[in-house]
Amino acid sequence: MSDEHVERRLAAILAADVVGYTRLMETNEEQTLGTLRQHRREFFDPTVTRYGGRIFKVMGDGFLIEFASILNATRCAVEIQRSMPGRNSGVPEDRHFRFRMGINLGDIIVDGDDFHGDGVNLAVRLQGLAPPGGIACSAAVRNEVGNKLDIMFADQGARRVKNIAQPVRVFFANWGQPAPRQALAGPVHVDKPSLAVLPFANIGNDPEQEFFSDGITEDIITDMSNVSGLFVLSRNTVFAYKGRAQKLDNIARELGVAYVVEGSVRKVGNRVRINAELIEGATDGHLWAARYDRDLTDIFAVQDEITKAIVDQLKVKLLPEEKKAIERAPTENVEAYTLYLRGREYYHIASRANHLMARQNFVRAVEIDPNYARAYAGIAVCDARLQSHYGVDIPVEDILATTDKALRIDPNLAEAHAARGFALAVGGRRDDAIAAFERALALDPDCHEANRYYAEFCVTDGQFETAARCFMRAMEIKPTDYGSPFMLVNVFRSLEQRDKAESYARIGIRKAEEELKAHPENANAACLGAIAFAFLGDHAKALEWLAHSLATDPGDTNIQYNAACTYAQLGEVERAIDMLERWLPEVGLDMKLWFRNDSDLDPIRQHQRYARLLELSEN
Repeated sequence: MSDEHVERRLAAILAADVVGYTRLMETNEEQTLGTLRQHRREFFDPTVTRYGGRIFKVMGDGFLIEFASILNATRCAVEIQRSMPGRNSGVPEDRHFRFRMGINLGDIIVDGDDFHGDGVNLAVRLQGLAPPGGIACSAAVRNEVGNKLDIMFADQGARRVKNIAQPVRVFFANWGQPAPRQALAGPVHVDKPSLAVLPFANIGNDPEQEFFSDGITEDIITDMSNVSGLFVLSRNTVFAYKGRAQKLDNIARELGVAYVVEGSVRKVGNRVRINAELIEGATDGHLWAARYDRDLTDIFAVQDEITKAIVDQLKVKLLPEEKKAIERAPTENVEAYTLYLRGREYYHIASRANHLMARQNFVRAVEIDPNYARAYAGIAVCDARLQSHYGVDIPVEDILATTDKALRIDPNLAEAHAARGFALAVGGRRDDAIAAFERALALDPDCHEANRYYAEFCVTDGQFETAARCFMRAMEIKPTDYGSPFMLVNVFRSLEQRDKAESYARIGIRKAEEELKAHPENANAACLGAIAFAFLGDHAKALEWLAHSLATDPGDTNIQYNAACTYAQLGEVERAIDMLERWLPEVGLDMKLWFRNDSDLDPIRQHQRYARLLELSEN
């Protein structure tokens, strides 16, 4: 086409995208899509329309918008960015929706309903330079807006950007929040350094030591989070990046933080080597690095040293109580610590044998350190699960006594309150269980155990909306939680929301596939996957996964229950009821309540033998 037929015009272009959209999608695809649609429907699109804008291109989480007026484009961008914190109110911080925005005034090429040209390209590049929740502008925008709006501009200097020949003068818009000159990949909270501690890599010869490197990472995150002068991303946010090969500056930009900590752990016998580095996100430059070759007994001192070194590098002042919190380890005994971490790893594989192994490790930990609160909570959870799922004769009062030991040591330990709620539910003390769960969530809304056990309780109580919320939160907190998406299939089916049930079935299968790669012996993951395949109508896959599960652990009571659910979904009613008649007398009260509310079993409820199952569940 000759140039004389090309329509060109001057326009204001606003480019916007969602910060950390890939992470949000991987953590919870269904909720992320729903939340983005809600923000667009209720706020984003109407705001654009009110200021005379037109969204001419949507790219997943990204938007290109044309305005006839640069003032209206800027007003629109500021209103959206100013209002998003309020729209995120009450939502966990790692689920906040924040936009990066870039605004440019320039020549565009009109191509039907689409636009091209350097004016559009530069808006996109500016958007990539903006801090999370911020707006980056070109010099043309800065000069045009001038003092006409109640906005100030922080000059970021000339920057070279991709596919633009000349350096670009960049300005950050400021509508009242502090706006110091800062690195382009600025922090989430401009008043304090923001930091992501990525999962430390296990570089030892023993892949089973993965739990140890993960434990060290979690403890460093906890220590950093105790420093009021830092904004530290939570465990659930950063563990979504475990094992990813990705440039650190890209991770920093995606997470919306100014700094990233990465490291590695090698544990050999009674020695441990830890490497740690602090990297500036904007430049990918190393600010600090250290290697620690120590006896294993020094592991807690090393964690403290890493935290304090990073705090020093970032020029953050430690308050006296913060220094004490960092130096206060959950146990001083590295053997007890290792046993606790190993016990937690066993518990992750939900089977009777693994619960018993987990319990054995927790018991050994408290024998070594009688003041290890988290290990007592671990014992209580194992006992509650063994009594509930497997009919092991453990008096509920004994389980509650174990939680009391944990709470005497640490009254604010959310895991201990969650374990207490689980035990009370098993014992039929429903109101007391609710109080314990709510106390756990008040102390730590990001406690995986509290969210997961409360969700399970809510299913047994028929509170499906609360169950859905807690299962979704549990899945977000712990990216490796393959069980929660499968539970959400039940919940959304009970809420008559089949589309969501199907979506979570697919998410669960994907997570189960990842789990089985890491732990092929996990019969529970295979059996839950079989139920999901049956629900989705893939009977061949359902039978394949079910066969794998039954061959791996045929005597496990919980596997037998999930097999019954698979048979029910496949329409093999007699086989499902045969399994359930053997299962029901072996389990605790809460599992009998689960049975009555489990939508997996809907296909058998009209069968004449189902009445007998109901009688069994009431005894």
